Amino acid sequence: MAKQFRKSTDRKLCGVCGGIAEYLDIDPTIVRILWVVLVLFGGTGILLYIILALLMPN
Repeated sequence: MAKQFRKSTDRKLCGVCGGIAEYLDIDPTIVRILWVVLVLFGGTGILLYIILALLMPN
């Protein structure tokens, strides 16, 4: 069975980081820390998060 890329029930804001973590089989905290680093060192994390929040199914 193929994995599906979708929002997680382990959500803090929209479930994007949790969904990515479930898809990659890693701890959601790691994905959230990487997202914060992207936001602090370039700002691309905010735009990427908004796009994924709109595109990822529930």
